[in-house]
This record gives sequence, C-alpha cells and structure tokens, in this order.
Amino acid sequence: MGTSRRMVLATLAGGALAGCTAPTRAAKPETAASASPSAHRSSAAPSPAVTVRPARLPAATRAEMVARYGHAVPHTWGFDAPGVVHRLPGRQGIALTFDACGGRGGSGYDRALIDFLRRREIPATLFVNSRWIDANPAVFRRLAAEPLFEIANHGTRHLPLSVTGRSAYGIPGTRSAAEVYDEIAGNRARLTDLLGSPPRFFRSGTAYCDDVAARIVTALGERFVSFSVNGDAGATFSPEQVRTTVGAAPAGSIVICHMNHPEGGTARGVAAAVPRLLASGHRFVRLSDSLH
Repeated sequence: MGTSRRMVLATLAGGALAGCTAPTRAAKPETAASASPSAHRSSAAPSPAVTVRPARLPAATRAEMVARYGHAVPHTWGFDAPGVVHRLPGRQGIALTFDACGGRGGSGYDRALIDFLRRREIPATLFVNSRWIDANPAVFRRLAAEPLFEIANHGTRHLPLSVTGRSAYGIPGTRSAAEVYDEIAGNRARLTDLLGSPPRFFRSGTAYCDDVAARIVTALGERFVSFSVNGDAGATFSPEQVRTTVGAAPAGSIVICHMNHPEGGTARGVAAAVPRLLASGHRFVRLSDSLH
C-alpha cells in the first residue's frame, strides 16, 4: 500500500460518518429558479424532465443471489475486495465523485458546489442514495438531465455492504446476501425507472464491503467503485483541507467528496483546487469516460 493510499484510509477513519450526520444548519432545496449559476438573481425555466424508457432490471433475482451466495464466507472487510475499483486505468484524468447519502441529516444539497462544476464545465459522477432522491426529487431530475453529470448507485439505505452484519463507523451493515441484494437492487431499480437505463457504478454507504458482497455487486451488473483520494473526509474537512487534499490528486485518481452538506467546506475547497489542477495540465472525467 502506497503512502498516498495510507493517508487516504487514515483520513477517512477520522471523518467518514459526517457524510450522513446531521448538518449544522438546514439546507435549502434547489428549485427550478435556483438551479442555474445566475438563478440567485433571476428566474429560470422549469427543470427538464428525464426521458423515461422501459426499465432494464438486473437479470439475477433475489432468490438466485441467495442461492449462489447465501452460504459463502467472506474473507475481507474494508475498502479492498476483488473487483473493487480504486483508480482509473492508465492515469486517464481525475474522476471527481460526489456522494449524496440521504437520510436524517444527510439529505442536504450543496448547490454552490454543483453550480461551480457547471460554470467551469467540470464533469463528475454523482453517487445518489434512494433517500436523497426522496428528499430532492426536482434537484435529482435536473442533475440527471445534464450530460455533464453521471448518476451512480449509492444504495437504498446507505449501509456498509456485508453478508454477516459487520459495521463501519458505528453504522450496522447488511446482514445477509438477501440484504446485500436489497441494498443494491432497490436503488438500482429506482434509478433505472428514472433514468431509463440501469446505473453502471455502485458505492456502498461508508464505501465498506466484504468480498462476497462485492461479488454480488458484480453479479447484478454494476462495478463497485471505491476511491484513491478522500477529498473531504465525509464533509468534515475545512475548505483549506479540501483544497490541499483534492489539489494534490495525481492523474488517475478517483476522488470522493460529498454533495449533501452545503454547510461544510467541500464547495469552497473544490472551487480552489480545480483551477490549480487544470493549470497544471490535469483533466477531469466521469467514471464512464475511463472505465469501460
């Protein structure tokens, strides 16, 4: 494990839960008038509707997953498991990924962050939890309709992905292959209905998984994507800490930050880091631009 990877894991241990804990002040939901960069001063057209095509659900059923993996014994627990992606192949740009965790205290919307990405035309992959969609339906429709952003699966209840009930940062994980299926497939089905096609990428709540659960993700047609740079430590970093951490990301990095805590330092830190990375020759990509 390299020095940068050890730093990433140590930083996450200090603040991963903040992505889902209660914000210090309530976030204002985005409306159609506030979605565009100039919307704070003028009205805008209503959010475009997402084109809905016939849903394509996972070929594997819950019963099939239980039959295949119900008695499998996991051998790993953490951020690493067979098939989990941590970096882009061939140092192809930098992938900024933003989690929207949902649930009590985790359903805010960092409008300043998204507006910055729009202004600078910075592509990003947004890992969205089902509960966050419940709290922000209009925002979700707007984001899903923008080619700049790619929507990915952040689970149904934002749980660590385990077949034995292991916990991460005090959050109990799924307890069986059946619950792993529910955590993945519940939000997958919803995103498929909303987007017209199934999401390609999955990240569990806390990004923890065991090797059996990771195999279930693959069996359901998604790729488990972790990270190599922890950009905001679960939205607990100050703007300067985010700037320093994200600004040091090398080519090929998958950066994890959060878009559900507008009271945090993520937006200002990313806004300070991105121009420096661009000036030094880096480019930004969505996960699907590099992971085929």
